[in-house]
Amino acid sequence: MSPEPRPAGQPDVLVAGGGIGGLGAALALSRQGLRVRVLEQAAAFGEVGAGLQIAPNCTRILAEYGLLEEAKSLGVVPENIVMRDALDGRELSRLDLRDLERRYGFPYMVMHRSDLHGVLLRACERAGVQLLTDRTVTGYENTADGALVRLADGTTEQAPLVVAADGLHSAARLGLVGDDVVSSDYVAYRAAVPIEQVRGNDIAEKDVTVHIGPHCHFVQYALRGGEMFNQVAVFRSPKALAGRDDWGTPDELDAAFERTCDTVRDGIPLMWRDRWWQMLDRDPIDTWVHGRVALLGDAAHPPLQYMAQGAIMAIEDGWVLAKQYAAHAAAAASGAGPDWDAALAEYEAVRVEHCRRVQTTARAWGELWHLDGDDRLRRNAILTARDTHDYSFTDWVYGPTALTPDEEPPMFTPIPLASVGAAHVAAEVSRA
Repeated sequence: MSPEPRPAGQPDVLVAGGGIGGLGAALALSRQGLRVRVLEQAAAFGEVGAGLQIAPNCTRILAEYGLLEEAKSLGVVPENIVMRDALDGRELSRLDLRDLERRYGFPYMVMHRSDLHGVLLRACERAGVQLLTDRTVTGYENTADGALVRLADGTTEQAPLVVAADGLHSAARLGLVGDDVVSSDYVAYRAAVPIEQVRGNDIAEKDVTVHIGPHCHFVQYALRGGEMFNQVAVFRSPKALAGRDDWGTPDELDAAFERTCDTVRDGIPLMWRDRWWQMLDRDPIDTWVHGRVALLGDAAHPPLQYMAQGAIMAIEDGWVLAKQYAAHAAAAASGAGPDWDAALAEYEAVRVEHCRRVQTTARAWGELWHLDGDDRLRRNAILTARDTHDYSFTDWVYGPTALTPDEEPPMFTPIPLASVGAAHVAAEVSRA
């Protein structure tokens, strides 16, 4: 069923925020015949950052949109995810990504954030989404037949639905929920460089490699068809722990990785040192829908990065919202408009618990990756014993259950470090 007619030039949906989540939602909703307007505060659409991992729970959506081959042509399909100890460089565990693709039906990819953003932007342009820049949304308000947004220039815009995809520091989240961000006391440095600069550093060009160490980790993988190499260095900031405001500075970067293996230490001088990203998230919330204003992406569920699911969850949100709109529009009585309230209630029912699990699991994995002392050795013993084709930790997130309300995935259970005996620790010590 088509939406009710709107006055000429008036959208059916306003999307506040033109990042990956906002464009993904705009594309998904426009595919259902809705007129969508995106309001972006910047002067031009774009993305900052470097690499992005795209798991099968997202590539299946890109495939449905007809965008997977374009995305693959701009990215890299790696062969494995390999986890290593950051201090001695030994392999601890791996995922065979070719087998992973066979299991889930879609590939695991890596690509530059700006490249994925460009894929979605071009798709929105083709779909007729209205893309407006220099529109800073400062407030949200429900109306008798929808919702409106207030802009910094004093004007307002309204539609039957407003999607707040305005990021970690969301104005909608501030006004509707009022909570604050949570600091992990960790900071990330990034760099994407020509691959020739790192070929002498014992890198694995066909893998995603994660070195995990005491209060730090280091991620590496190729980008843009193998022409570039992405590196992410994350560490706990002593200045943050001391309550200082100037935390995460380059001197702390160098100190955090001085004990690591050669491959990691060789990569640290290449990190961008004029910018860094404090690792922040928010506590999970149960309510994402406030009348006709729906939170989406980081405005609803900003995670720490350990599950590599932040952008993916935002794209999933838009996919689910559009599917719920379509289901309730089709079920509406002849001549009646779609039941937006029912669609939004179902969107919230499908997404909230899954995204809560991703957020809390990301926090738990961060603790696990950064263990020191005997706990580090116990963790290494468990990871080394894991079978390469054990998917018990990935089925619930990479499989299709995240997108439907029909199945409840198992809760994440942290690795029981206390169950690993002294013999395992002694074995790890003898290998060191």
